[in-house]
Amino acid sequence: MDEGSDESALVPKKSNASRRGRRGSPAFALLVLVLLAAAAGWWLLTPHRHAPPERQVGEVVPAVTVPPSETPLPVESPTELPASPSPTPIAVPPSPAPPSPRASPRAAPSYNPGAPKLALIVDDCGQWIDTERAFVALDVPLTLSVLPDVHYTATIANEAAQAGKGVMLHLPMETVSGLNPGPGKVTTEMTDAAITAQVEADLAQVPLAGGVNNHEGSKGSADPRVMRDVMDVLAKRGNLFFIDSRTSSASVGERTAQAQGVPTAGRDVFLDNQASVAYTEAQLRDAAAIAKRTGSAIAIGHPRATTLEAVRAMIPQLQAEGIQFVLARDLVSGS
Repeated sequence: MDEGSDESALVPKKSNASRRGRRGSPAFALLVLVLLAAAAGWWLLTPHRHAPPERQVGEVVPAVTVPPSETPLPVESPTELPASPSPTPIAVPPSPAPPSPRASPRAAPSYNPGAPKLALIVDDCGQWIDTERAFVALDVPLTLSVLPDVHYTATIANEAAQAGKGVMLHLPMETVSGLNPGPGKVTTEMTDAAITAQVEADLAQVPLAGGVNNHEGSKGSADPRVMRDVMDVLAKRGNLFFIDSRTSSASVGERTAQAQGVPTAGRDVFLDNQASVAYTEAQLRDAAAIAKRTGSAIAIGHPRATTLEAVRAMIPQLQAEGIQFVLARDLVSGS
């Protein structure tokens, strides 16, 4: 070998075919398979393996059962109240309203014979059950006068009696204007026998009634014959009183009742000729002033939201002034 010669030139060079042969050998293939198996094992053990599978289109999802106590209850819309007292019954809602909280029996307040007394009468009952029930729930004596043959006639009469409130028949009578006072009306064109039969039928609709007052009736209550026929029925019963609503200055109701021995009294104040809380509160103050001056007063209102709000607000004020709330029957004379 000459000095300075390249030793690499003396080493035989390996061919490309020899290198390709080793890569294609069984050992290399086995190495690749081991690596692939390791990668697959790693993928199977990672957290995404436990994620819930996606729902396929059209796949049925099991329903979740809701416990009965969590099932939402249907909500009734509030019962609509009239804008003003109407001589004809307002249309009745298609289904009964849900019961409102009722008054629980309480011990009667101590009776003070010398205190000025105020009797509240709620007319036109049997049509707006939610508001009427709210009146029943008030913690003072008051009287509900119930119309015959309307949707809630029996319901509200029974609930009022059970709560210790007074119950009366609100007897529909003929008007001067010709407006229809509703089912069960007494008119001046009826015979004596027809009037007697109608009053008996109306009383049968409100069997818990302790007395009667006229609904509308500016023409009927001014007719002496008509009122004699009405009082004949009450006198024969022997246990019913009559409150003259005084819808007309010409009414002969109270005078006729006195002549026929029927315990009677007359209305002093209408509470809600205007659908206004402020107006009704002022009328309640007037009624209280009459009670303080004369010893007693009778105030008549209707199942209105404004009347209810005013009465509820004024009760503690009037009681603080010494006014004692009583039932209508407590203020009739001749009983």
